[in-house]
Amino acid sequence: MRRIIIADNQDLTRAGWIYLINKSGINSQVEETQTKKELISLCGQFPDALVILDYALFDFERIQELIFLQEKYPKTDWIVASDELSEDAVRTLLFNSGKFSVLLKDSPAEDFMSAFKQAMKGERYISSFITNLLLEASKQKQANQPRNILTATEQEILKEMALGKSTREIAVLRHASMHTIMTHRKNIFRKIEVNNVHEATKYAMKAGLIDLAEYYI
Repeated sequence: MRRIIIADNQDLTRAGWIYLINKSGINSQVEETQTKKELISLCGQFPDALVILDYALFDFERIQELIFLQEKYPKTDWIVASDELSEDAVRTLLFNSGKFSVLLKDSPAEDFMSAFKQAMKGERYISSFITNLLLEASKQKQANQPRNILTATEQEILKEMALGKSTREIAVLRHASMHTIMTHRKNIFRKIEVNNVHEATKYAMKAGLIDLAEYYI
């Protein structure tokens, strides 16, 4: 019989989870806690438990604390259900471990049941809202980046220019004539609509062709 730890400070939410667990017909035993200290103790007592947690209501200083706790007890599975989950927190949880299911507290009842059943089998559940949240965030990040309007060769030359190499140095590196590099340079400036190397360098950083660490080496 698997233990289920419900870690939530709201009486109504805990009662809702208990109702759902009973309704599922899955044989289990429930432990309840309202403090982080007690949650950690219960994980130690039942290291293969399913933990149902409202992260926002517990005094975790950062999401990594939760990941470390799961790593300490690797057989635990987790359902993180909360009203307040940032995109960064969700991404950190999902990308660091396959043991976390994530959903919002205002999700449909069938989402809660699906999350519970999958987590009890050691499988991850991600609600459709959370999936859409990550997709929209990814689209927004892509939209904020400059379009890739340069050829591969032009990108390489722009990177060398941004790192401070002269036309002659780039020509030697690429085994090309200075005339060829000058032609590429003109085409690059025209395509990205800049007039000098300083502006081209800012474009290269924004486009991700170089990063600040590389630039300042």
